[in-house]
Amino acid sequence: MRSTFAAKNTALVKSPSVRQLAARRRAATLAGLLVLALGSAVLGASSPQGEPVGRAHTGPFSYFPSE
Repeated sequence: MRSTFAAKNTALVKSPSVRQLAARRRAATLAGLLVLALGSAVLGASSPQGEPVGRAHTGPFSYFPSE
């Protein structure tokens, strides 16, 4: 009599090796950095360019107003 716990036509699946896990972590990190770079590029491209009108001049003595 066959066991009811025996699987039919299934192969044993190996767990990922340490190298495969490290490669997966590197790929996930690289993908995260690319997403962050693309997001910041989109935000940078959508922001207005140039210096805004009426912006206060800051210099080494701007903390102490002379006016």
